[in-house]
Amino acid sequence: MTLLLHLCEWLAGTAIGTGIRESDNLFSVIETIHVLGITITAGTITIVDMRILGFVFTRYAVADVMRPLVTITWLGFLVMLTTGVLLFWSEADKLYFNTAFRLKLSLLLLAGLNQWMFQRTYAGRLANWNESFIPPARARFAAWLSLGMWAWIIVLGRAIAYM
Repeated sequence: MTLLLHLCEWLAGTAIGTGIRESDNLFSVIETIHVLGITITAGTITIVDMRILGFVFTRYAVADVMRPLVTITWLGFLVMLTTGVLLFWSEADKLYFNTAFRLKLSLLLLAGLNQWMFQRTYAGRLANWNESFIPPARARFAAWLSLGMWAWIIVLGRAIAYM
């Protein structure tokens, strides 16, 4: 057995892990809040991606659509991350072997990398994209990638229970 597996078994066996797992309602409440966090995060990201692709809010500059959503996105991500850690804590020993969970985490990392690269490449140029400007092909590609990854993150999150 690997060190990581031992760590996962220890984590699931702690009082917090056991308490969440064995509670009649706590796991379900945390999971519901987790889904709400994902909804906020993926929803706001989808709005920005759809604007970059020219499907919604085309009367507004990309920066004007993005600006008010950034804080909401980060709050949703914080909720999703916090509750995700608690859910993992309660079932770390099982999730260690779960392919859907591993794929979901991998896609979360790739989605974060995609966002980081987008910000690094285009953050200074967003102000130049006015209502009629079509974003560069690479920006549109990043938006398509983002939409696809978040869709798969959600699908894999649901699949965790069935694998």
